[in-house]
Amino acid sequence: MEKTEKQVSRGRWKLFLVLAVCAAPMIFSYLAYYVIKPEGRTNYGTILDPRNYPMPKLAGHLLGAAATDPVIGLEAYKGKWLMLQADSGACADACQKRMYDIRQLRTAQGKEMDRIERVWLITDEAPIDTMLIRQHDGARMLKIDAAALKAWLPTESDTQISDHIYLIDPRGNLMMRYPKNADANKIKKDLSKLLRASAIG
Repeated sequence: MEKTEKQVSRGRWKLFLVLAVCAAPMIFSYLAYYVIKPEGRTNYGTILDPRNYPMPKLAGHLLGAAATDPVIGLEAYKGKWLMLQADSGACADACQKRMYDIRQLRTAQGKEMDRIERVWLITDEAPIDTMLIRQHDGARMLKIDAAALKAWLPTESDTQISDHIYLIDPRGNLMMRYPKNADANKIKKDLSKLLRASAIG
């Protein structure tokens, strides 16, 4: 009887060791992802919970549209990834830099570039330089109420909405905000990873 109990005990330990060996890779992967958090998986942009920032019914006019043309909102572009910035029509140097970066980031995606729309939300009635419009042909330029945008788009403590590039997913969820004076090369890595991982848009 004693021999049998020892055999059972040894058998249980062997089973435990087998299970431990089999489970080790999974346990390590969880530790690496949730505890160690390797640098390679860190996003450059700040991930936003879309439940906290539902897309409002933004009503605006496309730049150049007639006053009698129907209003349009961002929901018109659902199904695409939207790289968005909001700024005055005067579009100072920092605004123009973001416009340039967004254009180049889209182009850099190669065959995936058609999954992305460039959007400039114009927050006032300031005249827009014709050359700027030509340089960014293909970008969606919408005149939108500034107060509605401020109520929707989150900022960092010492910034305003015009300091950021925002990313909206194809379902219309505001999902990422990039910092003031963002590094375009780091945004490119984020964007490439998202497009590879996502089957939508």
